[in-house]
Amino acid sequence: MDQLPNLGREDEMLKIMGYNAIEDLFSDIPENVRFTGQLPLRGPQSEEEILRDAKRLLDSNITSKNKISFLGAGLYRNFVPSLVGQLIGRGEFLTAYTPYQPEVSQGMLQAMWEFQTMISELTGLPISNVSVYDGSTSAAEAITCAVRVNNKKATQKDTVYVSELTPPHRLSVIENYTRGGGIILKKLKHKENGLIDLDELSNANGSCAVYVEQPNPLGILDEGITQIKQIIGDTTALIVGVQPTSLGVLEAPGNYGADIVVGEGQPLGVGITAGGPIYGIFACSKTYLRQMPGRIVGKSEDDSGRTAFCLTLSTREQHIRRHRATSNLCTNETLIALMGAMHMSLLGPKGIETLALRNFAARQLLEDSLSELSGLEFPYSESNHYNEFVIRFPFNAQLALDWLDENGIIGGFVLSNWYSDCENDLLVCATDQTTIEEIKTFKSKLAQLLEVEK
Repeated sequence: MDQLPNLGREDEMLKIMGYNAIEDLFSDIPENVRFTGQLPLRGPQSEEEILRDAKRLLDSNITSKNKISFLGAGLYRNFVPSLVGQLIGRGEFLTAYTPYQPEVSQGMLQAMWEFQTMISELTGLPISNVSVYDGSTSAAEAITCAVRVNNKKATQKDTVYVSELTPPHRLSVIENYTRGGGIILKKLKHKENGLIDLDELSNANGSCAVYVEQPNPLGILDEGITQIKQIIGDTTALIVGVQPTSLGVLEAPGNYGADIVVGEGQPLGVGITAGGPIYGIFACSKTYLRQMPGRIVGKSEDDSGRTAFCLTLSTREQHIRRHRATSNLCTNETLIALMGAMHMSLLGPKGIETLALRNFAARQLLEDSLSELSGLEFPYSESNHYNEFVIRFPFNAQLALDWLDENGIIGGFVLSNWYSDCENDLLVCATDQTTIEEIKTFKSKLAQLLEVEK
């Protein structure tokens, strides 16, 4: 490039781009949408002033740590050992990119392989990938995967049955994934008690897949889920969405016929963090291996007989071929998934069982306590639950949530946000982090509210 005359920085850059003035750079933007005023920015600050302002802004955030919280609805508070945070901050993990070169990435690859192994053991399925973006993309990818594998055999071409209780945010992702591929989504009915209507399941026979969740979005553990595979047959995929900590005590879905298991991995290893970053788990039987999305790490031996790990079967290029791609994913949530692997490793099998039992116990204590209040209903009390259950007020649940919020309690999730006919229903959650004192406070505040609203 020829030497430019001695210009100011702005003039120099404009000259290189072929403009004479800054206005020329923005000439394509219509004048009626341009902002011509002065931005309300303060002048230069010292480092101390910047830090004080940052702390003031951050202190205005209200989190589940600042208030007593009984909110679940997809993301859950569980104790994560401090060592997870220490390990994940190491440069080998924190700054690593996709390990395309196995000769210099054995440590990272082994950690990823260990994650896969633990997810396989939890789900009862032989194959796992190294995670997807979150539980919703995992569910959507499982459905499109099942259609690719089963569509040739299906009598109901391009058809998938999805639980009608599937939360709208997850269903929206599923619809986005499936619409372009011409996949037909049909609702799988539940009975008034929240359980799957097994009599209706015969309609799904011959379809490509059935998607259900265990526990379901109301926290209900549906015993009928173990009978689904027998009803829908071998050529229809059973896709089960799970809350992974529950698998410390619940039967692994692969053991009762699930072909693909998906779920939100956040409860293992990751805080709630305003909804992200999080990760989705994806495990499957061998039938679905070649159509499974995301990364897979394989374990083998090198030419000297030493254990070696490498990315296998699926390449990034497989997922960036537009309409010919097998997946919308061309990467994964390695760092966040490894937090889950570290959490599981630190707990071990007995520790994961203990974590699940603590969640069971906390929920039971909460329900036992609230059941003593006059005026509350428990519409699904005949079923077993994990983490969550529904309480029904004699008035709009949003009123209760607002009142509890004013009294320093995050009271739960108003179900009318998901289901239009549930205005009086509140989904409440207890985890291993819920204390007896918090339950007592919650009960006391609810008693006051019920008395006021009589």
